[in-house]
Amino acid sequence: MATDRRPPRPQAGPKGLGGEQVEGRQAVRELLLAGRRKVRELWLAADLDPAPVLDDIRELAAETRVLVQEVGRGKLEAAARTEAPQGVLAFAAPLPEVELEDLLHVRRGAPAPFLLCSDGITDPGNLGALLRSAECAGVTGVVLPRHRAVHVTPAVTKAAAGAIEHLPMCLVGGLPTALQQLRKAGVWVLGLDEAADRPLWEMSVGDQPVALVLGAEGSGLSRLVRERCDAVARIPMRGRLASLNVGTAGALACFEVARHRSGAS
Repeated sequence: MATDRRPPRPQAGPKGLGGEQVEGRQAVRELLLAGRRKVRELWLAADLDPAPVLDDIRELAAETRVLVQEVGRGKLEAAARTEAPQGVLAFAAPLPEVELEDLLHVRRGAPAPFLLCSDGITDPGNLGALLRSAECAGVTGVVLPRHRAVHVTPAVTKAAAGAIEHLPMCLVGGLPTALQQLRKAGVWVLGLDEAADRPLWEMSVGDQPVALVLGAEGSGLSRLVRERCDAVARIPMRGRLASLNVGTAGALACFEVARHRSGAS
């Protein structure tokens, strides 16, 4: 039955990773399935057609005792911050932040750290798609700059399709300093830049701890970040276009690094 409840207000506090408003069926399903953070309320549009994923969402919400409200389609879309919330919207606690050092811990039997670092990515769709690819490729942690870069907005959350629930993330004051810390800790830092001399396919990654650094849309890696990388590689282009967007380029790079780490030829 429809309700006139207003969306829960975000909890006050310093700006962090974000992620309080989760939209889209797959993203909300993974939010409930992961159980990593508290879900305060779940809205479902009253006119939704039956679908298996919606059954999963309702069952998971019941198991975790999450309040479910049926609301009018117009009310839900007015509260949504993405163009197509798919009739599903959840209000949750912010994503937990971890420290940079936490991303370097290796569990027994687990592979060495595989980190993804954003050097000022600002487009939410690109970051969300990148996080989804990264999680599928086996990335174990994500490093985001605290300033001048997109964090986990509703658009990022939806594009990531649940990946944010499984990727530990940290915010750093400055990426160049963070990369220096990673190198001192024995992490091999690989930057991706279209102006690099060596193609990505020729890089020897091995199975050591590695951090893949992706630059901002258009400008690529900043000068200081590039200088802090152990190596910089490019994706060879064979067509007439000069470059790929960072989401696509990052996906290719993540799986190429994963291929090397698995020992595939």
